[in-house]
Amino acid sequence: MSTTPELISPTFHYDSPAIVQREAGVKDYMAEYERSIADPDAFWAAEAANFTWTRKWDKVREWDGVHHKWFVGGKTNITLNALDRHAKSDRFNRVAYIWLGEDGSERVVTYGQLYRMVCRFANGLRSLGVGKGDRVVIYMPLTIEGVVSMLACARVGAIHSVVYAGLGHTALRDRITDAEAKVVIAGESGVRRGKPVPLKPIVDEAIDGLECVQHVVVVPRGTEKYEPKSAREVNYFELLKFSSECPAQEMDAEDPLFILYTSGTTGRPKGVVHVHGGYMVGTTYHLRTFFDVNPRDLFWCTSDIGWVVGNSYIVYAPLCAGVTTLFREGAIDWPDPGVAWKIVERYGVTKMFTAPTAIRMFMRYGEELPSAHDLTSLRVIACAGEPLNPEAWHWAQTYLAGDGKWGYVVDNWWQTELAAPTLGTPVTMPYRTGKAGIPLAGVVADVVDADGKPVGVNERGRLVLRGPFPHMMRTAWGDAARYERDWQQIEGAYVTGDVAIKDEHGYIAVLGRADDVLNVAGHRIGTAEVESALVSHPAVGEAAAIGIPDQLRGEVIKVFVLLRSGHNPSDALSAALIEHVRRELGPIATPSHLEFVTALPKTRSGKIMRRYLKAKETGQEIGDISTLEQ
Repeated sequence: MSTTPELISPTFHYDSPAIVQREAGVKDYMAEYERSIADPDAFWAAEAANFTWTRKWDKVREWDGVHHKWFVGGKTNITLNALDRHAKSDRFNRVAYIWLGEDGSERVVTYGQLYRMVCRFANGLRSLGVGKGDRVVIYMPLTIEGVVSMLACARVGAIHSVVYAGLGHTALRDRITDAEAKVVIAGESGVRRGKPVPLKPIVDEAIDGLECVQHVVVVPRGTEKYEPKSAREVNYFELLKFSSECPAQEMDAEDPLFILYTSGTTGRPKGVVHVHGGYMVGTTYHLRTFFDVNPRDLFWCTSDIGWVVGNSYIVYAPLCAGVTTLFREGAIDWPDPGVAWKIVERYGVTKMFTAPTAIRMFMRYGEELPSAHDLTSLRVIACAGEPLNPEAWHWAQTYLAGDGKWGYVVDNWWQTELAAPTLGTPVTMPYRTGKAGIPLAGVVADVVDADGKPVGVNERGRLVLRGPFPHMMRTAWGDAARYERDWQQIEGAYVTGDVAIKDEHGYIAVLGRADDVLNVAGHRIGTAEVESALVSHPAVGEAAAIGIPDQLRGEVIKVFVLLRSGHNPSDALSAALIEHVRRELGPIATPSHLEFVTALPKTRSGKIMRRYLKAKETGQEIGDISTLEQ
């Protein structure tokens, strides 16, 4: 994340526009917040009562200071709430999704149609022996079939893990192996900037020699015909020929719903586990209250199902809330940089969730493009992924939200581990530029020093959350100790790994990672993953990766490479190494800069001191280097 001066400079506040306040579902957010903190059990029990349960819970919450459970003893299946209660009511023909392709194609799917598709595919998965507790990896472009695959897994009680279809074969293999996936559901190809993106060859390379994968379900592109290439391959459309009724597997509230991998400070991806009950209640609550989305809205989330934002706010929360969601495959500025505003005008989008990276890109194209379209339907544009710098916010508020005449641009912060907005600016409250906002309902946040003591106003410290809420992660898949460490550093608090400051109004600015995790366009990438990819090249002996501030993407990756004997630096080798990382990990992990070095700064224990490299690269204060090997 960028820590440029504008993110921590004194801020001005911008009052919530009158039209947004008038139409907001929650008029007094601070009163809502106080209720959630005064009696969390009563607050979340009241929210949970809005959902379908096959057995009501015995106890709202259990927490031992590290591990937490919610709606203990309760039974449900998230698809009962995402599908059945709409499809089996007078909302049968309500539109669930509007899907758009880069080429202008459109698919409209009602709740009734979605229910039938999911049931058919769920029965198809059962025919392959997929059931409760089995893991299924989904490597799909952003399509209706990808959403159906997720819901069908949940329907039969399987645990899905969506892997972003831009990651390379090594990253995909690591995730399949860690989850011990029984089935992989793979798109044959995707589309990006008008060009096909082959996916099946990446899957073939990733699963080569993996005995845990029993079946590969292939989703053909542009046709229903596909000739399996091996005995374990199955055509997706063959699995849609089953009954359109499939009873949902009853699940305990604490049964895992999905694993989503995110990078940590080690080379091994961290498998964040979310569950059926608390995740359902918490993510849906924040859709209604923070994003201010209700069934009258048309909600556009510009993320992907490969990220937690897509899991929470393309799939589960909008469906549980019974709203209409628009999503689009491909680049948001293709085939022309004004396509986003054409979509808003054509469909009358009312609420939008996007990233600061996208806002900065729109800003680069200029105000002429949004000004050429009618954007007056837009009430809320929420941003998350990395800090929203004041210049980008001001541009968006002026040219996308009409300087408050019709809309409001707000910031929010959360993590894969947290599943939903955790800090944010509610739509009825003032926006303070450079600040993500206040702790949201159910959240007690603090900024502390290394000993866990609160720091002063506008002083840098570690961002911690004092206590759990229903939609937080339950564990790290196969590595409980990795989860527990985040709760054991400071008693009674979850250490987020981010550095933050809190101002005199209680608004918090998140400044960046305290560990060695890169944040490129809102995507977390472990330095160790990039370095491991480089070292896998025969010319590389050692490597170090750092993030350096970038106006558009938040951070870009710079790598320092120490070559093996017999290899010499050259522009051709530099290009080859960058392409090697791209192939191994995918485009988002591609270094923007590569520098050949003769040595890397290390501590006496042999650890690379990336902080030293970053400080020298960005001109920041180097700080204590007493452990640096001289």
